[in-house]
Amino acid sequence: MEVKTISRECIKPSSATPLHLKSYKLCLLDQYQNHQYLSLFFYYPLNLSGAAANNDLILSNRLQLLKQSLSETLVQYYPLAGKLTEIYSVDCNDEGIYFQEARAKSSLNEFLSKPDLCLINKFIPVDGNEQSGQITGAQAAKVQVTSFACGGQVICACISHMFGDVLTFTSFMGSWTATARKYSEEAVPYPIYDASSFFPPYDAYPRELNQLALGTRFCRTGRFVTKRFVFEAKAIAELKARASSSSVRNPTRVEVVSALLAKPIMAAVETKSGSHKPTFLTHAVNLRRKAKPPLSEHLVGNIIYHVNTLCTDDDVEIDDLVCQLREAITRLDGDFVKSLQGAGGFRNLCQEIKDEAEVYTEVKDRILFTDWCSFKGFYDINFRWGKPIWVSVAGFGGSTISIYPYIVLMNTRLGDGIEAWVNLLEDDMNLLQVDKQLLAFATLDPSPLG
Repeated sequence: MEVKTISRECIKPSSATPLHLKSYKLCLLDQYQNHQYLSLFFYYPLNLSGAAANNDLILSNRLQLLKQSLSETLVQYYPLAGKLTEIYSVDCNDEGIYFQEARAKSSLNEFLSKPDLCLINKFIPVDGNEQSGQITGAQAAKVQVTSFACGGQVICACISHMFGDVLTFTSFMGSWTATARKYSEEAVPYPIYDASSFFPPYDAYPRELNQLALGTRFCRTGRFVTKRFVFEAKAIAELKARASSSSVRNPTRVEVVSALLAKPIMAAVETKSGSHKPTFLTHAVNLRRKAKPPLSEHLVGNIIYHVNTLCTDDDVEIDDLVCQLREAITRLDGDFVKSLQGAGGFRNLCQEIKDEAEVYTEVKDRILFTDWCSFKGFYDINFRWGKPIWVSVAGFGGSTISIYPYIVLMNTRLGDGIEAWVNLLEDDMNLLQVDKQLLAFATLDPSPLG
């Protein structure tokens, strides 16, 4: 599929950011993150008949609405119109969000009928002036709108993970769409920039203590590929019944899907190495809901932390694994959140990192799970022309990189199923995609059109 860039520009806030807001200081939990872009892709069909010229006019009008509403939204989300600095802050210089328009010489329906996950990356905006992984001067956010020759558009929005987590991302997208539908009566959610007050940053925060640097020992180098396993509501209900126990009577959808995926992935690694190795099953947890009292869902930043479940048994049952996952997640309570707040937050974070490294020094394998199922708004991103027919993340197409296996869990369009975007070494994926126990509950790469 050929995708050609048509134009590039920066969308500036519709009014200037006040001088006292020109520097946005990141919080302690933002410092723990590394600069990479969180990317989401929203697929919108045109669903209209008529002359191609009319279709072009409709797509052009949509594009203008996107730009104007984005400009207005950036008045509230002003850090996204700036650039990251080397001192853990955002220079809110109003240069604007990098905005790229592209055209695809194919049909959106044709692409969605059998999506090639590695081609999704063609919808990502690429700033030629930006060096991969470099923090200083990096755009806080980017957008690309790709129009298809036979109708339909894909909107790819990206924000730096150092600025915020997926809940921050969802709040921004919700605000953007509400602004686009400004004639509706809905309230526009305003961002809250108090994270550095709750979790004060450490001025001399060392780069070696960010999440990427600390995870180096778990990285594997090779050809990584992405596959999408879809669990429908009926299959999840059967899994929940199987995983129920006296310890966890009502396991969550995420717990049972995580447990089912972890078993064959560990088995694939064991097949290649010849022996079972202790493995971390790592989940990112939203701390806003763990705090006492809870923090606002519109609090901007990376208000998340990870928990590890150590799996040492090569034949662990799903119900036992669910119990271990629940126990680990429960550990992140209000007291833990409080320990990261105030003047002692950095010291306590360092102690947490040190304790994990010392106790589990022999653990070299990790599977990272990112739960986006808790965030219900992805399929409500309606700019005035209807809700997206599909929402996706990016994928790997056999690129040689150095990371550890990771899985993104997202809701299906109806909200009762789960799409698991699994990123593994190619040899491991070849074993996983034919695992009979997994395929008894999941469908491999089905069309999102149904």
